[in-house]
Amino acid sequence: METFAHSKTATTIDSIVQVVSFKINGEEYGVDILKVQEINRTMDVTRVPNSKDHIDGVINLRGKVIPVIDLRTLFGFQRIEHDHNTRIIVVELSDKVVGFVVDQVLKVLSIPQSVIEDTPPMLGNTQTEYIRNVAKFEERLIILLDPEKLLHEEFSVAADAVI
Repeated sequence: METFAHSKTATTIDSIVQVVSFKINGEEYGVDILKVQEINRTMDVTRVPNSKDHIDGVINLRGKVIPVIDLRTLFGFQRIEHDHNTRIIVVELSDKVVGFVVDQVLKVLSIPQSVIEDTPPMLGNTQTEYIRNVAKFEERLIILLDPEKLLHEEFSVAADAVI
């Protein structure tokens, strides 16, 4: 099992934001490193009857049962078979621990605050409310996600239902 851990220090130092970057459907995304508890290879997921399509099910992570959400499906992309690059990013949100399935984890990036911009207003709809910002970093765009918004009330209820 591949594990990633971090210290609980501030995410911004001298206007630098640290994010874990990953790919979904060929696009690069990032999430604040302080929200990430660990990163694991895929493991056996137990399906939960009558759960929504984007909820893969639950996993047993060191004795704790946590829900797993497939971000590819949640974002409206076609579901694909997991491969050797697929990872589960385990995030801690308030009092919940949730796993997010992504196509590939890239690395931890230190992004200057000056290259991070607000999400363009035309993108601000219900399908993209989980986007916090967009970073123009090293000649590419990185969509910075807000994991709390990924689990807005609808998903929190679903997550509660599988625990």
